[in-house]
Amino acid sequence: MLDALGYPFFQRALLAGLLVSLLSGLLSPFVVQRRLSFLGDGLAHAAFAGVALGLFLRGEPLWFALPFTFLVAMAITLVKEKTELSEDTAIGVFFALSVALGAVFLSKARGYVGDAMGYLFGSLLAVGPADLWAMALLLFLALFLLPLWGPLAYATFDRELALSDRVPVVLHDYLLSGFLAVSLVLAVKVVGIILVAAFLVIPGAAARLLSRTFAGLTLLSLLLASFSTVLGLFLSFLLDWPSGASIVLLQAALFGLAFVKTVFSVRK
Repeated sequence: MLDALGYPFFQRALLAGLLVSLLSGLLSPFVVQRRLSFLGDGLAHAAFAGVALGLFLRGEPLWFALPFTFLVAMAITLVKEKTELSEDTAIGVFFALSVALGAVFLSKARGYVGDAMGYLFGSLLAVGPADLWAMALLLFLALFLLPLWGPLAYATFDRELALSDRVPVVLHDYLLSGFLAVSLVLAVKVVGIILVAAFLVIPGAAARLLSRTFAGLTLLSLLLASFSTVLGLFLSFLLDWPSGASIVLLQAALFGLAFVKTVFSVRK
């Protein structure tokens, strides 16, 4: 395993994985408690459409996926806030639109379809210096959002009471959706489009089974996300598996252990 650290591509992938795991570990509790896992799926498919557009236009796919996914996140939140439609309905509409657009763009990107595989399943070789800088910048911006953790947690558990206390809940909804979108896109090269939504769900779900407080849930989610990413990347290198699959399988195993512990604790 130590031999892997001698390869520059693995060093980049490991650093990128740690940066992304810190972001996903911080956001995962909100995704779980607010029941936004379907939003993660919808945004992942929006990222697919953006990547396909980038391949079609012969540009850097993630630079197309970033604004496209961000706009879809804002549109979903806008439809939810301005209409009587439920959030899952709004997500379903943009989910279908993104898949349709992605299929059209990918069909026209002849000669570049093979490049899409690394984005679909994640690849250790795909992470470049520019990706690391983008992830580091987003993590830096996340530090400025830390003062909002309390109000976000407040609205997560009692939205109506937070509104009555004049907490800017709607603005925070837009911020959270936008941050989820950008974090998800930046995680694509490590985890892959197909599995990136699970990256935002499983650490928080496992932590939710083991923690009784939201603060504890957040800290444990960060720990589980970081641990599973590091060990998953080493397994990916040793077993020659897709990096995203290795990470998510390990996260699922940790969730299974948390579930078993919860079941036996209840029986006692």
